[in-house]
Amino acid sequence: MSVFELRYDRGGVFLPMLGLWLDSHRRVLGPELAFVSHAHSDHTGAHREVIATAATVRLMRARGARAEQEQVLAFGEPREFNAGRLPFRVTLVPAGHILGSAMAFIEADGESLLYTGDFKLRPGLAAEPCVPRPADRLVMETTFGRPEYRLPPAQWVREQIVAFCQHALLEHTTPVLMAYSLGKTQELLRVLDGASLPIALHDAAWRLTRIYEEFGMKFPAYERLEHGNVAGRVLIAPTLSGKAAREQFGSTARTAVVTGWALEAGCRFRHQVDAAFPLSDHADFPDLLEFVRRVSPRRIYTLHGFSADFALTLRELGHDSQALSEQEQFEFNFGLNASRCELVE
Repeated sequence: MSVFELRYDRGGVFLPMLGLWLDSHRRVLGPELAFVSHAHSDHTGAHREVIATAATVRLMRARGARAEQEQVLAFGEPREFNAGRLPFRVTLVPAGHILGSAMAFIEADGESLLYTGDFKLRPGLAAEPCVPRPADRLVMETTFGRPEYRLPPAQWVREQIVAFCQHALLEHTTPVLMAYSLGKTQELLRVLDGASLPIALHDAAWRLTRIYEEFGMKFPAYERLEHGNVAGRVLIAPTLSGKAAREQFGSTARTAVVTGWALEAGCRFRHQVDAAFPLSDHADFPDLLEFVRRVSPRRIYTLHGFSADFALTLRELGHDSQALSEQEQFEFNFGLNASRCELVE
């Protein structure tokens, strides 16, 4: 049996031989450790002891997910741990997803495993560039794990977003860009840099952007969105329906959602917005394949999104691959249904 025996439990991955959880959404207590790849709420929890980067810890605290103990690692800094039956070493490398997002390179008993969390291979404007590292085993996020999910060139999308905002202001309407407060908002601020457009941020996005600035990231001038400063500004706000945005920001609001799911034809209509821009913090299908090529693992586990589809694609290409977060015909259940937990290898 490999030292990297895996258990999948409601979005998190557990390495029982090491006593290590990877992005567990439910609270991890006792002697076990929890690695947190980044500060989005579906990857965090109020754990007893976490391993994370300084930026992730700071953002987690701001969002109410404070751990009792924090093992803060700089990128490239190896550290030894002993929380299970075997000691192990963890080195964090940038994932390219949001500020501070990290992949965990784990070494134990002569074997290595790379866990990605959410990642993006293409360079972004508001996150450290992704640094893949070769490993024996790979646990990878596969949100866009089907061939139809191919993002257009990021620079072209950025230009379209700027043009949307400029045209709206010229027509005396209010451009509203709807995006996640953490990660996508800061990317959009960098997209608008140099366009000389007045910008106002929703309160949650404003607070998180200030933390980005604490870590040295520079942005164009922006204001905190308040009742009286809507007109004549580009507004960046959480994702709402177009109807809700017009109710909140006025009937002249021109709305756009910014998401990788804008690749789907129905995205604009589902959100009831004027435009949908396919700008994502996740790897698209070609980058998922390229990532596998760079890591060159002997065994691959896929997680989230179209995990079963991508695992099948990898097997067709000759890889030893298995989905963790979707059932496949050859998977077996080991009597762990009560906790929705599957034991793999």
